[in-house]
Amino acid sequence: MKKARKVRLGIIGVGNMGTHHARSVLDGKVPRCELVAVGDSDPERLAAYGDGVRKFDNGKSLIRSGIADAVLIATPHYDHTTLGTLAIKEGLHVLVEKPISVHKADCERLIAAYKARKRRKQVFAAMFNQRTDPHYWKVKELIDRGELGQLMRVNWITTQWFRSETYYASGGWRATWAGEGGGVLLNQCPHQLDLIQWLCGMPVMVSGHCSLGKRHSIEVEDEVTAYMEYKNGATGVFIASTGEAPGTNRLEIVGEMGRVVVEGGRISFTRNETSILEYCRKTKERFRGPPVWNIDIPVEGHGGQHGAILRNFVEAILDGAKLVAPAVEGIHSVELGNAMLYSALTGKPVKVPINGKAFERKLKQLIKESRFVKKVSKTKGGDDFAKSFA
Repeated sequence: MKKARKVRLGIIGVGNMGTHHARSVLDGKVPRCELVAVGDSDPERLAAYGDGVRKFDNGKSLIRSGIADAVLIATPHYDHTTLGTLAIKEGLHVLVEKPISVHKADCERLIAAYKARKRRKQVFAAMFNQRTDPHYWKVKELIDRGELGQLMRVNWITTQWFRSETYYASGGWRATWAGEGGGVLLNQCPHQLDLIQWLCGMPVMVSGHCSLGKRHSIEVEDEVTAYMEYKNGATGVFIASTGEAPGTNRLEIVGEMGRVVVEGGRISFTRNETSILEYCRKTKERFRGPPVWNIDIPVEGHGGQHGAILRNFVEAILDGAKLVAPAVEGIHSVELGNAMLYSALTGKPVKVPINGKAFERKLKQLIKESRFVKKVSKTKGGDDFAKSFA
C-alpha cells in the first residue's frame, strides 16, 4: 500500500501559541503532518527544536526556502498580513492565527492576494478553533432550522479573559497601537466576534464604548461595552474585559420562538409554544406571555479546538475537505471589532460596513501620536498556558 502523503508544515512565530501548535504536530496529534521548519526572531525559542526541524530567524526566509508545503502564521498581528500575502504569492497553503489582520483594510489586501490565485487550489484557513465547539454548532443548527424564528436580541458577556500586568509586560508588542493594533477586541475576543456574526450575521450599526488602559498599564482597550443594531430591528450587546475576575461567559440569543442560553457548559432553550410576535398582537392577556417548553439540549465536551482546525487544514490540502474556518470569513470579526473601537474613539455610532481605510488612518494617527512607554519584563510566570483558552 502506498504511504500516505504528508503536509510539510512550517510554523512562523513560536511564542506561546506557535509553540502550542508545534507541540501538537510533534506529538503526532495531527496525522499526515510533519513539522519541517520554524521561524522566529528569538534564538532561544528556535533552540528548543531538534536537528530534524530547520530554523529560520525570519518568516520570509522560511516561506521562500521551498522546504514547506504550508505555513502556520502565529506572529504578532501586523505580520499576519505581510507574511500571509507573501506565502500565498509563493504558492503555499496558509493557516493564519486570529485575527487574520489588524484592521479591515489589511484583511481586504490579504484576501485579494488569495483570490488572485484561487485557481491554484491553495488552502487558506483561519485558527477559529471555537467553531469546533458543539455548543455553538447546536445553536447554529437551531437558528438555521428556524427553531428560534426571527431573531430579536443577542447578548454576549465574555469577561473570562483575565490578564495580569505580568502578562502584558511579557512582550514589547503587546497591548500597544504600533505592536498589536488593539487590546481585548483584537487579541482575546476574535473568537466571540467570529461566532456572534457566524450565528447572527453582521449588524448594520455599532455604538462602542471602550476604556483604554482602565485596569492595566496599557494604551489599548481592556474593557468594552458595545451596542449593535441589525437590519431586521434586532439589537445586541457585547461586553468584554481582561480586568475582571471571576469572569462570565454567557451567550443569550432571543428569537420570536424563545430564548437559548449557552453558559457553564450547558445549552438551555426556553421555547414559546407560539410566536411572541403573533401572540403580542392577538392575545387578550395583558401581562402573561405564551406557554413555554423548557429544554436542556444535550452536548458533550468542547470539540477538538486548535488540533481540530489543524487536522481540518491538513485534510483540506490532501483530501479536499471543506474548511471549518475559511480565512476569507475572518474579515467579519475584524470589522466588527474595528467598528466597536472606531465608534469609541470617535464618540459616534458607526455604520457597518465600515470605511476600512478611514479606520486605518485613525489607527496610524494613534501610533504617530502615542507617547506611551511600554514596560517589558522577561520574568516567566508559572501559569499553565492552556488556562488562556476560554
